[in-house]
Amino acid sequence: MNSLAQGDSLHRLNCNEVRPSRPTPSLLDDVRDGLLAQPRTLPPKYFYDDHGSRLFDAICDVDEYYPTRTEDALLEDYAQEIIATLHPKHVIELGSGAARKTRHLFDACEKHQCHSTYWPFDVCESIVRDSSEGLIEKYKWLNINGLVGDYHAGFDHFPNVDGTSLYVFLGGTIGNFEHDSAIAFLSELRETMQADDRLLIGADRVKDTSVLNAAYNDSNGITAEFNLNVLRVLNRELGTNFNISGFEHKAYFNKQDSQIEMHLVSNCQQTIKIDKLDQKITLGSGESIRTEISRKFTPDSLTGLLKEAGFALQQHFQPENGYFSLMLAGPEG
Repeated sequence: MNSLAQGDSLHRLNCNEVRPSRPTPSLLDDVRDGLLAQPRTLPPKYFYDDHGSRLFDAICDVDEYYPTRTEDALLEDYAQEIIATLHPKHVIELGSGAARKTRHLFDACEKHQCHSTYWPFDVCESIVRDSSEGLIEKYKWLNINGLVGDYHAGFDHFPNVDGTSLYVFLGGTIGNFEHDSAIAFLSELRETMQADDRLLIGADRVKDTSVLNAAYNDSNGITAEFNLNVLRVLNRELGTNFNISGFEHKAYFNKQDSQIEMHLVSNCQQTIKIDKLDQKITLGSGESIRTEISRKFTPDSLTGLLKEAGFALQQHFQPENGYFSLMLAGPEG
C-alpha cells in the first residue's frame, strides 16, 4: 500500500491506496465491451465519482428509498448485540461511502468499551477522507486507516490485521453482482478471513413490485440525476459527446430475474462519438443502456448464496415487514 496522507495531529487518521491484486477492466475496456455490444451495458461502479457519490448519499434520504432507513433501523436495534458478542478489534467496511449507518456499530463499541480500529474501503478517496474526519471528531477513541481502491480487484494487497475482524458489506450492494460474480467475490473475501472473523452483510428482499419500482424512481428525480451522471463521467474521461438531455432514466423490477434494472433510454436517434476508441455508436429512439442491476432476495436464496461461498449463517436480523435482511455469517470450516 502507498500512503496518500496522514490526518489529524493525533495521527488517528491515515489514508492509503490498496494496489489491485489483478488487472481489472478499465473504463475504456468496459465501454468497448459494453457500449459497442448489444444489448448495451455499463457497470455501475462508474456512478461513483465525487458528484455521483454525493448524489447517492442524497438518494438515501428520499421518502421512497426504504433500503437505507430499514437497514439503518436494523443496525440501531442490533448493533449492541453484534458488538457485545463479537467484540471485534477491527471493523472493515467494503464500499464504505459516507459511513452513516456504520455509526451504530461505533456507538455500540463505545458502550461496550470495544475500541475497534476502523478500515473504510472505497474507490472514492474524498468520500473516505470526508467521512473519516467526521468520525474521528465524534469518536475521540477511534483510529481510522482509510483504504482507497476497488474491491473488485481482489484482496491480495489488503492489510494484514491482528485480532478479530468484523467485515461489513451494507446497502444491499451484493445485489449489484450477477450470481456467479457474487459467489466469486464472497468466496475470495472468505479466503482472506480468519476463523473468528465475521461478515455482516445487508441484502434487499423481494416485495411488492410497486414498492420496488418507487424506490428507484423517486419523485425528486435524484435517482434519475444519479443515473444520468454516468454520461458526464464518460464525457469527461473518454471525450464522448453524450447530450444529457437526450436520455431519460428508466428503472423497473424484472420479476423473472428478481432484479431491479436501471437504464438510460435514448429519446431520439443520435450518434455518439467515443474519441478515445475512435468509434461511433448510433442509438435509436427508445434504445437503452443498462447501467445497473439490483437483485432482490428471499431468506432461502440469501442463505444459499452465503453457503455456496463458504459461509455459515449465524444470525438473521429482519424487520417485521420482511423488507430487508441483515445477516451475520462466519467462515465455514
